[in-house]
Amino acid sequence: QVQLVESGGGLVQPGGSLRLSCVASGRAFNRYSLAWFRQGLGQEREFVAASKWTGTTFLSDSVKGRFTISRDNSKNTMYLQMNSLEPEDTAVYVCAASVNGVINSAITRRDQYEHWGQGTQVTVSS
Repeated sequence: QVQLVESGGGLVQPGGSLRLSCVASGRAFNRYSLAWFRQGLGQEREFVAASKWTGTTFLSDSVKGRFTISRDNSKNTMYLQMNSLEPEDTAVYVCAASVNGVINSAITRRDQYEHWGQGTQVTVSS
């Protein structure tokens, strides 16, 4: 069983930055496909970014140019650097992991990830 714990959320003004972290258990972290999803109030959970074990990364169109996903396999940690935050980015951010591999065309699908964290709240407001 893989456990995921997010941190780094908080309240930030529009235009500000936050860095989220997701620490995962397990010895095969370097082989996990990892992703960030977010869920705003009353909205469906949506894909934000992903990092495959191959090093390939993906970003949703809504965050390209503002967010960066990265991972440190030596620390079993994935990061989401969020810059130029907008009120529309307000959501609970949840990290997800797949130990079985995810093909590129399915990287945005929630059903591809077996393990989920509890989430961290990000609020962008003045």
